[in-house]
Amino acid sequence: MSLVAELLTMPGVLAAGQFSYRGDRYSYQGNLDHETARLASIMCRATNMGAHMEGDMMGAFCSGDCGLLPIRGWTVSGPRYSVCVVANTFCFVDNDAASLNQVLHTMRKELADEPMEMV
Repeated sequence: MSLVAELLTMPGVLAAGQFSYRGDRYSYQGNLDHETARLASIMCRATNMGAHMEGDMMGAFCSGDCGLLPIRGWTVSGPRYSVCVVANTFCFVDNDAASLNQVLHTMRKELADEPMEMV
């Protein structure tokens, strides 16, 4: 079973997919229409770039291994929904029905060997 398919079996997961670091391709499954998924992939890529830049900046202030780098992903949470991203995989969840800990644990475990460098 693919990670996207596995995420979709979890309670509260609305949609999941992948985006390319170049920004020209994406795929998804779940409760999003095509245009929303396209915009979501653009947002995820742009936010990923920002998170990596901020991580690099914070890393410059650390002496030695501060435990922050390399950036593995990010999460943003609103009152009803959250977006979780690890590597180039995204997941949209309903906060009242999902466990962010479980979703992130699954994503981090399955994507542990994925390269984190943005190409």
